[in-house]
Amino acid sequence: MTRSRFLLAFVLSALLLPVLPADAAAPRRKVETYPTPGSVAITITGHGFGHGHGLSQYGAQGAALQGLTWQQIDEFYYPGTTWGPVTGRIRVLITADSGRDVQVAAARGLKVTSLERRRTWRLPPLTARKWRLVAQGDDTLVQSTRGGRWKTWRRVPGEAEFSSVTGRLTLVLPGERRDYRGTLQSVAPRRGARRETVNRVGMEAYLRGVVPEEVPPLWEPAAVSAQSVAARTYAAFERSHPAAPHYDLCDTTQCQVYGGVDVEHAAADAAIAATAGQGLFHEGRPAFTQFSASNGGFSSAGSMPYLVAQADPYDGVANPTYSTWSRTVDDAQIEKQWPAVGDLAAIEVTTRDGNGDWGGRVVDMAFVGTNGTRVSVDGDTVRSALGLPSSWFTFPSVAPRQTGPVRP
Repeated sequence: MTRSRFLLAFVLSALLLPVLPADAAAPRRKVETYPTPGSVAITITGHGFGHGHGLSQYGAQGAALQGLTWQQIDEFYYPGTTWGPVTGRIRVLITADSGRDVQVAAARGLKVTSLERRRTWRLPPLTARKWRLVAQGDDTLVQSTRGGRWKTWRRVPGEAEFSSVTGRLTLVLPGERRDYRGTLQSVAPRRGARRETVNRVGMEAYLRGVVPEEVPPLWEPAAVSAQSVAARTYAAFERSHPAAPHYDLCDTTQCQVYGGVDVEHAAADAAIAATAGQGLFHEGRPAFTQFSASNGGFSSAGSMPYLVAQADPYDGVANPTYSTWSRTVDDAQIEKQWPAVGDLAAIEVTTRDGNGDWGGRVVDMAFVGTNGTRVSVDGDTVRSALGLPSSWFTFPSVAPRQTGPVRP
């Protein structure tokens, strides 16, 4: 083998192996000042989309394109975790159902169960169009309608749930219908509190409604499988730290997005099945496997020892949208968002996390007004308020003046 071919083979083989975490740099505390005289359009350039903790979804895709397996991908993004089984059921709050009842489309094989007595009744094959569960004190009325008023079929003790011999239910919402596996419960955090709709479903069936919502199901199978493990483990972690007494996690981006049967996809189903029951653990417990769309080439440290800040060679491989991005805001937007600043004169970045371009993600910054007012904010707040993809950004349209150590 020639020297050049040997070097090429060495480089390519290195790309196929998980990269060891790089030591995170110390936070950089040096003021960058960006003057904003008069009315100006402020260009903001940045990297990544989301918080950058744990798995980068675009990074997983890039790693899969370079030949990494789903196990290698997850081990790269969650270093120090171990493998273990994740099974059982999960309780998901259905946030779109904001009414006081749980309505399902009439179908053969419907059943209702009293959660207090653990007794089940099969609903009669009436010509009803819909059934519902509605609270009456601490008990539940089971009612049906053919399109007119609701008629009570039975009062069951305590809270209740719908199920079906088919394993699927059609939840009726204002203006739409959604199919779910498992059961649909009418439950509350405590006696006398307002009831909410919760889907109790097996973990693997739950993932079928999550994974296609989080990543494109036709991505590389290894990337979709890596996401499956992250989503399964995240759900198990939330189950051990439930959001409320009557459910484990929600169905939005505040937890992880869940769309039920309607979003299921054959390719995602196959990727989930390839990882069936596999999860990541730390010190014997499910890991907090946070993930985001893109870390921009350098992950950020999270709240757990396995959520490390490290260089990511995979994130930019197939990520033209979020690897580097630009947005434009004007000074009026900033003045409206933080009125205490008055007339904006300058932007200061006082602390970055020390990792990557420009010194990394913005930790602390300030907006300075012409009359000397100074409003201090953190990078995540600015990201949210201005609709930026991440807190890793800079201001290329204005050359910064380095003004020395940050003021106490």
